[in-house]
Amino acid sequence: MIGAHHDIKITEVGPRDGLQNHTLNVPTDRKIAFIDALSATGVCSIEVTAFVNPSVIPFLADAQEVMGGITRNPEVTYSALVPNERGLERALTAGVTKIALFTSASETFCKKNINATIQESIARFAPVVACCQNEGVAVRAYISCLTHCPYEGRIAPDRVVEVAESLSLLGEIELDLGETIGQGTPDDVALALEAVGRRFPLEEVVLHLHDTSGHAAASIQRALAMGVMKFDGAVGGLGGCPFAPGAAGNVSTQVLAGVLEAAGYSTGIDCDLLDAAYRDLITAI
Repeated sequence: MIGAHHDIKITEVGPRDGLQNHTLNVPTDRKIAFIDALSATGVCSIEVTAFVNPSVIPFLADAQEVMGGITRNPEVTYSALVPNERGLERALTAGVTKIALFTSASETFCKKNINATIQESIARFAPVVACCQNEGVAVRAYISCLTHCPYEGRIAPDRVVEVAESLSLLGEIELDLGETIGQGTPDDVALALEAVGRRFPLEEVVLHLHDTSGHAAASIQRALAMGVMKFDGAVGGLGGCPFAPGAAGNVSTQVLAGVLEAAGYSTGIDCDLLDAAYRDLITAI
């Protein structure tokens, strides 16, 4: 099965999901240079930062400066994570054209991560989504713990579907399924996708994998075969999750592009440019 590169959509989440866990504070000008370098690599979307309380994630306190400092490529969508209406106000002021919300299929993880139950988190999103629809801003929502939770263990696929259905009632939302701790095998991921696919078209769903156990490449292949066309990656495998102890980084965008190319898809991604962007970031910090 061959697909034109624009059929496969890759979002680069390294600047936000990757750097939020970095033990060193990356200077604002380095973040801007990093995002500008990523803008030339062929990714269709970059999650730039998060408009969260700086006391919670101090490394992202410069969200406004970063968003205002990047050179925007008209081919790229620049998004940011927002937790609530206050975060959305700041994001809109900074010219964000797509936002990401964050909930979970695990009650414990949701509570530890955003200090809310799943239903409370979704209730908190309602005014945010309504405002975005008025402003013409696109919305994606992460559902973390797609197959496993660091606190609750295995997550039933039906729980993922329940959360997805609750989110869909809020309006037009791109669902991003996060395999947060990298424990899910390709079979686990396929089971969850099968359940979600009975209710939502899988070509509209995003898959966000971590590679803790080395299953990401095989899981991508299974997802592709099931019709998934949107994936997240973090250049060089940056990141993890501060609320998921022991979780390794996101699947590397280079690995993701390699698997997609091997499956017969032209991704439009230049891995040499990705490598250079990653190298420049790492040497600078």
